Amino acid sequence: MIHRGGAEIAENIIPFDSARCWCLASNVLLCLCGAAFTDPRGEKLTLISMVLQVFGTKKSAETRAALRFFAERRLKVHFVDLNERPAALNELRRCANKVGVASLSDRSSRRFAELGLGAARLSDDRWLEKLSEEPLLLQLPLVRRDNQVTIGPASSTWREWLDA
Repeated sequence: MIHRGGAEIAENIIPFDSARCWCLASNVLLCLCGAAFTDPRGEKLTLISMVLQVFGTKKSAETRAALRFFAERRLKVHFVDLNERPAALNELRRCANKVGVASLSDRSSRRFAELGLGAARLSDDRWLEKLSEEPLLLQLPLVRRDNQVTIGPASSTWREWLDA
């Protein structure tokens, strides 16, 4: 059974053309990979897509909580460990366009104090470069769904995404 917002959607889940896609009803297709499919019977399908990216570190408790939140709901996420692969400057720029550069940095983090950035007055571009170089300065986790971004623990917003 698949649940959405506490309500049961379907009793029988039928695999549909892919290991990550399921036919929930005669005209509803749940696809976790974001791909589009056509029904072999020629009927119009409603596509429910949930492609999530979680940026964080394995050691971050908030990042682990976000991954657990989505795992409990059996949603596939693409996890990017920022210690292994730092966030690209353009990725951070997209997030900053949504929420602002100031909200991306965690001013209470130990790394922020170690680098002595408390009194720093940098331009937005320089802050983004610094955040790209030092992932421990970021407010974690960064969770992205399509054009929406959350910073830090935001389970209420994630629930809204699932209910939509």
